[in-house]
Amino acid sequence: MIIFEIIVLREVFFLLNKISQFTTKTFLLWMILAAIIGFMFPQQFAGLGSFVPYLLGIVMLGMGMTISPKDFKIVFKSPRPVIIGVILQFTIMPSLAFLIAKAFNLPSEIAIGVILVGCCPGGTSSNVMSYLANANVALSVAITSVSTLLAPIVTPALIYLFAHEWLKVSFMSMFWSVVQVVLIPIVIGFIFQRLAKKVAEKTATALPIISVVAISLILASVVGGSKDQIVKTGLLIFLVVILHNVLGYTIGFALAHIFKLERRDKKAVAIEVGMQNSGLAVSLATVHFSPLAAVPGAVFSFIHNISGPILAKYWSKR
Repeated sequence: MIIFEIIVLREVFFLLNKISQFTTKTFLLWMILAAIIGFMFPQQFAGLGSFVPYLLGIVMLGMGMTISPKDFKIVFKSPRPVIIGVILQFTIMPSLAFLIAKAFNLPSEIAIGVILVGCCPGGTSSNVMSYLANANVALSVAITSVSTLLAPIVTPALIYLFAHEWLKVSFMSMFWSVVQVVLIPIVIGFIFQRLAKKVAEKTATALPIISVVAISLILASVVGGSKDQIVKTGLLIFLVVILHNVLGYTIGFALAHIFKLERRDKKAVAIEVGMQNSGLAVSLATVHFSPLAAVPGAVFSFIHNISGPILAKYWSKR
């Protein structure tokens, strides 16, 4: 009986692993479906807006369960590329967001949304893209982890610096939001991983599935809640977000080249700069601003999951 249960459990974990791989590879498909469903059934999904912070918290909890002390070894062994990557992450994207908002004379809510995206840390999907691009994955993971841990202080400070002329921004309320949505779930996930390592390792198999479901629901809720605004300003938002994303990759790679990093490091830094934790931007916009301010974050999530694989495929061939 015990042997039979062990065999069943192995089969279940094997199946979960296959489903996790499938959902990761087809992530873009789920994003497209979520956006279409949210657009077609706005009333059904608009109400999910209040759950966005909790959904993002689940994603961050999963990140905490996969973070290992080994991920930070590169910070002490080779700190220079990590420091360069983190600094570029928190300077290029916020500055670009501000300049784009000014250049296009964006309406205040859209400008806020673009700046929110620019001020967020790197997204976890950047690590997968670095792997596919034959970049330095360890460096990518280190930059993501360090920038995410710095986010509760740095992100609200940058938002206050770049966005205060459009709307009144409370540093402390932003700080507490980022702590609740990012830092606390990561810490809980990390503690759980250390206390129950075997359980965490087995649970980790299902994390990609949970993350994809959570991010899909976030995207559907934002699209559903902002359908009318997307119809009116959709083309402008898409243009602005694509420009922001592509310039992030380009300037990130150029500056990494100027700092004379190795080619694998340059690719990792460029991907880290260009790919943002847009889910955090959506969460902050939903809690502190308006549904329209959340749209650039949702569109960025969609765009960088198209541009990331394209760039990774190009670099992997070179």
